[in-house]
Amino acid sequence: MPTHRRRPWWPWIAVAAALLLLAYVVAGPFLTVRAIARAVQNDNTRALARQVDFPTLRTNLRAQAEDWLAREYGDLQDGPFGRYGMRIANGLAGGIVDGMATPVGLAAMMEGRRVWSRMEGRPPVHSVPQEARPDPFEDADWRYESPSRFTVTVVDEAGRPMMFVLTRQGLRWRLSDIRVTP
Repeated sequence: MPTHRRRPWWPWIAVAAALLLLAYVVAGPFLTVRAIARAVQNDNTRALARQVDFPTLRTNLRAQAEDWLAREYGDLQDGPFGRYGMRIANGLAGGIVDGMATPVGLAAMMEGRRVWSRMEGRPPVHSVPQEARPDPFEDADWRYESPSRFTVTVVDEAGRPMMFVLTRQGLRWRLSDIRVTP
């Protein structure tokens, strides 16, 4: 009477778990972008805060603003008044960045509008009925740049690209940078 040996099934479970983990990591940025879009459309600042690394985002946006100011007005720094003016300009830029790196500022940028478009009298998202609110990433280009970096590019009202950068921290993806073209 032949005896049948049972094959161990645990290697198959390990392979299946590894494949599921890989699928989750690959789908992670897409899930994060959808969660951000839902949070923006629903004016849910708590849900948005879970998907955005605000300290890193503010740091990256400030660096972009300071770089832009230095390139545009760097030659004015030769005199004492120029250096003082650049300090004031950097302070003002920091305030603008702080306004951009908020749930309301992010909602404006994700809709392809600049924050100052809202200051011009265009209605903010929460004043538009929820069913009429646009998808923040409608017609966006999605792209992996590395295993830990994913970008979503939208075009603003003026036709300039705006890139939202998600970075992976462990298994979690979060918005960490927005590349704004001046």
